[in-house]
Amino acid sequence: MNAPVPAAAPGTSPRVPPPRVLTVAGSDSGGGAGIQADLKTMLALGTHGMSVLTAVTAQNSSGVQGAWDLPVEAVRAQYRSVVDDIGVQAVKTGMLSSAAIVTAVAELLADTAAPVVVDPVGISKHGDALLADSALGAVRDALLPLATVATPNLDEVARLTGVQVAGEDDLRRAAEAVLALGPRWALVKGGHLPGDAVDLLTDGSEEHWLRAPRLDNRHTHGTGCTLASAVAAGLASGQDVVTAVRAAKEYVTGAVRHGFALGSGIGPVDHGWRLR
Repeated sequence: MNAPVPAAAPGTSPRVPPPRVLTVAGSDSGGGAGIQADLKTMLALGTHGMSVLTAVTAQNSSGVQGAWDLPVEAVRAQYRSVVDDIGVQAVKTGMLSSAAIVTAVAELLADTAAPVVVDPVGISKHGDALLADSALGAVRDALLPLATVATPNLDEVARLTGVQVAGEDDLRRAAEAVLALGPRWALVKGGHLPGDAVDLLTDGSEEHWLRAPRLDNRHTHGTGCTLASAVAAGLASGQDVVTAVRAAKEYVTGAVRHGFALGSGIGPVDHGWRLR
């Protein structure tokens, strides 16, 4: 939806607002992933980020110490408040921890005329579960069929489809299994494989292999959220899927290269690396 541009104040020229991107995800109190990473990415890429909070986590560089879902009615109210007044040009989903939240978000997305990037967040960087087993069916049946692009990592592919990826040769089979669940494009992230960081983007008829060198930096917290948000920012800016994903890959590779130590564990990627 596109809301009218507000009138300029007397004596000023009217300004066209930047592309508007909405993230529907959980909060990371440490600022490396989740809503915080999404909004930083959207700002860095020249878009206006907005948010629908689905959960609050107590989280730092060492792991997730607690997580609390917001009521479904709070999720719906936030979404309607933003979309009905401001409008959106792309939506990115992240942590949707329960079946009730997944179902509610899918219903909202089905009524929104904007591209959707689904990051089916299942496990945190530290191995903490962020998606209940009981919600997997709703992700498969209700959420993924609405996705313009789905961006699962290998653990999420295995959990959603049962396909195990042992090497680069398995990425095509994994992508086919994800596409069978309904998204228009699958971006299967092979970052957990040895060697280069290689991802496969496909819609079932064309393939795009995206490679980046393996970087010697352990501070990679937030890579998945950052990549999906960068794709959404590109789509909101009018890029096609392939262009948006290629640009997002370049951005997140730079963010990983500049990732920094924070706390006693795994630090975050640097969302503002291009600004420094």
